[in-house]
Amino acid sequence: MNFKLKIWRQKNAAAKGKFEIYTLTDVSPEMSFLQMLDYLNQLTIEKGGEPVHFEHDCREGICGSCGLYINGRPHGPQRDTTTCELHMRDFEDNTTIVIEPWRSKAFPVIKDLVVDRSAFEKIIQAGGYVNANVGATQEANNIPINKKISDKAFDAAVCIGCGACVAACKNSSAMLFVSAKVSQLAMLPQGKVEAAERVEKMVEKMDEMGFGFCSNTYACEFDCPKGISVEFIAQMNREFFTARVCSSKK
Repeated sequence: MNFKLKIWRQKNAAAKGKFEIYTLTDVSPEMSFLQMLDYLNQLTIEKGGEPVHFEHDCREGICGSCGLYINGRPHGPQRDTTTCELHMRDFEDNTTIVIEPWRSKAFPVIKDLVVDRSAFEKIIQAGGYVNANVGATQEANNIPINKKISDKAFDAAVCIGCGACVAACKNSSAMLFVSAKVSQLAMLPQGKVEAAERVEKMVEKMDEMGFGFCSNTYACEFDCPKGISVEFIAQMNREFFTARVCSSKK
């Protein structure tokens, strides 16, 4: 397979970036998308050029660090798929592939396709944990939790924090990510103790980091590689307003 690659190159956050064109031939359809970029970099280095910087870690769809904006879609054309799980057979031969970093004020470009996603980490540090002493670890079956609730909590917990929701949203909103982390803990007994404090702190930090507001276009849900539902945004809003009402009555 042969491709023309239109890739965003940017030296650092302060530099002015631009697209550069690369022609790549003899690409195996069985290559993953990241293997294709490895192949490009190998050829570029052999010619004495500067390789394209991109982020990756597990390459198994688990860590979320591989996120790229491909042909106008976060993680590319396949739904419920991370960039590292894409294969070149998912693209038509002899076509142009446009590759960009996430576009968000809260995710400044570090270099080329690598962005600083530490804003997500700061939101988690603000309250995405259980701090209360709930005692020693118990046998799971000793804590009665309705199966529907435990299943829904797990649905929220599968969020990998890749930032695709931010990249997909026209306002660069992080509501889907934050709501998944809030809901995951708020639905379980271990997390209920700090539920009100947690949601207030995490929403406050989200706004502080410069993410936009949710406009209910559902683009975040559509492009989320783990299929996180926007229902969690509604749940987080309920948690937030309840926390505010309760705090105002104290």
